[in-house]
This record gives sequence, structure tokens and C-alpha cells, in this order.
Amino acid sequence: MGDRPIKVLIAKPGLDGHDRGAKVLARGLRDEGFEVVYTGLRQTPEMVVTAALQEDVDVVGLSILSGAHMTLVPRVCALLREKGLGDVLVAAGGIIPDDDVPALREAGVAAVFGPGTTIGDVAAFIRANVRALD
Repeated sequence: MGDRPIKVLIAKPGLDGHDRGAKVLARGLRDEGFEVVYTGLRQTPEMVVTAALQEDVDVVGLSILSGAHMTLVPRVCALLREKGLGDVLVAAGGIIPDDDVPALREAGVAAVFGPGTTIGDVAAFIRANVRALD
């Protein structure tokens, strides 16, 4: 692993206006030593991928509570691949039914974190699964 910190983008795609969990995660990951970029509320998949490209991130974390995860998350994954960012680790969190997890994994999501997941667990997953850094 390189000398630079792992860079994580936390995004809130869709119309979901609840961002407390995303902000807590962003701060917690920062405290764990990651470099964190938070995009704010109501991002389109295109906006998320543009930010990922511009910020040269290693991880995209998508926080969704609205129920639109089966539309928004696969779109973000597809756009990342189209833009040459297929090696970026994608994780999702929020209210996502267990029955939807296999389809999200097939779309390119490495992990789905539900309510109650600790910041330490998320950080450990990222450290164990992010691509080797320059």
C-alpha cells in the first residue's frame, strides 16, 4: 500500500434528504485516517461519478434511505465502469433489504452496510478490500 491515505467519497444519491448517518460516517472515517469527500444531498448518479473522477477516489460510499437503491446504485456502478473507474471500491449503506443485496453485488457493489454497522467495521472492510494504492 502506498504512502497516501485511502480516499473515500461519501454520496447521497437521489431525493433522500436524510444525511446524518452519511455525515457521521464521513467524520468517523476521517478520524480513522481516511481522506473523505462528502458530496452533499440529492446527487444524481452522474454527479457522483463526476466527483469520483475529479477527486481521484479509491472508494465510493453510497448512502440511501429512500428505497431507490435498485435504480441509483447500479447506475453509479455502470457509470464508474464507463469512465474507467472500474477499480474503485463501491459500498452502499442505509435501508436496503437483504433480498436486494445479491443484485447490488452483481451490479458491482462490494459491500452493503445496514443500520448498526460500526465505523470500525466499515473502515476495516475498506482497508482490507481497496485496491493497492500508488
